[in-house]
Amino acid sequence: MAERPKPYSVSAVTRMIKTTLEESFFNIWVEGEISGYLHHSSGHRYLNLKDDKAVIRVTIWRSAGATLKFEPEDGQKVMIYGDITVYEKGGSYQLNCRKMLPVGLGELELAFRQLHEKLLAEGLFDESRKKEIPRFAQKIGVVTSPTGAAIRDIIQITRRRNDSIELIIYPAQVQGDGAEKTIAAGIEYFNARDDIDLIITGRGGGSLEDLWPFNTEVTVRAIAASRIPVISAVGHEIDTTLSDLVADLRAPTPSAAAELAVWSKREYGQKVNDMVRQQASLLKGLVDSARANLAALLGRPVFSRPMDFINQRQQYIDGLIRLLNSAGKNSFEKQRNRLSLVVSRLDNLSPLRILSRGFAVARKLPEHQLIKSVRNIAKGDALEAIVSDGRLVCQVEKIEKNEDQ
Repeated sequence: MAERPKPYSVSAVTRMIKTTLEESFFNIWVEGEISGYLHHSSGHRYLNLKDDKAVIRVTIWRSAGATLKFEPEDGQKVMIYGDITVYEKGGSYQLNCRKMLPVGLGELELAFRQLHEKLLAEGLFDESRKKEIPRFAQKIGVVTSPTGAAIRDIIQITRRRNDSIELIIYPAQVQGDGAEKTIAAGIEYFNARDDIDLIITGRGGGSLEDLWPFNTEVTVRAIAASRIPVISAVGHEIDTTLSDLVADLRAPTPSAAAELAVWSKREYGQKVNDMVRQQASLLKGLVDSARANLAALLGRPVFSRPMDFINQRQQYIDGLIRLLNSAGKNSFEKQRNRLSLVVSRLDNLSPLRILSRGFAVARKLPEHQLIKSVRNIAKGDALEAIVSDGRLVCQVEKIEKNEDQ
């Protein structure tokens, strides 16, 4: 009877496979395309790395994910550095990622683009958010390395332009891991004070990696949240960081930041002197003009020979009085003649005037009714005839009517 073969347990085989794989595939780089990317709420990240023939599961533990400069996306080609491990309970293997680099774009370049796009969508770079830089800042907070060239330049230029300006330096780490936290802490420190007019944050030139703390979300959000205006001065003029974009003012260098932040005592004094000279010149012009006007006024006849002016005015008034008197007299005569004419016309229409020319008015008695026709009279009626100097009482003896009536 053949001897029954001794089988391995599933666990034993899995452990042997695990040992073999993990000893053979550690510290390796694998290149592929990301799919099924998941950033779990636990902080761990999971994805598939594939090419046109195979797929491998990739796990990025939270500690390794915190060091990523960019956020992985589906369809992105990357190179992943790590170790192959076996998940015994699932009977599967996976690649534990310790570092990830994008293929094509540089790691930092991709991270810069992703964060720029994100913050741009939030409106953090809008011009409408930017605060006005105070023209006459008296106390300036500086967030930078206390031993770098940047702070030396800022101090030198401040002393040259205005030694009355007070610089408060917050010693920050401006390069390397964790630098962004010290920069943000410096900005928050100055915002907690009530005597700071302006903040300068920055550093001297360097590589993209050296300047990277000023491209991190921590630094950018600290600047955006600052209630105090911030000038960003990072590297040289050709270097543009996200801190420059979110700051209220970008200076090409730390030296330029000091030139922009510190008002020049000499230039201000010169402006004051120029204003004083302008005002003095303006006042002198006004006084000269007033004197000339006064001299011209005093030269007029009314001031040089005032009695001539009075006499002329008196003569003029006398003429007006004469004209008024003459006009009144003429008007009176004219009105009197008009009245006489009216009286004459009325007199001609008077019944007494008509009676004086031999006419008489006949009225029937006793009614005293005017007699206008013989048809109103009968024989024997009593009549009254009014003449110019009296009246006659008569009796009708005969009535004769005109033939043509």
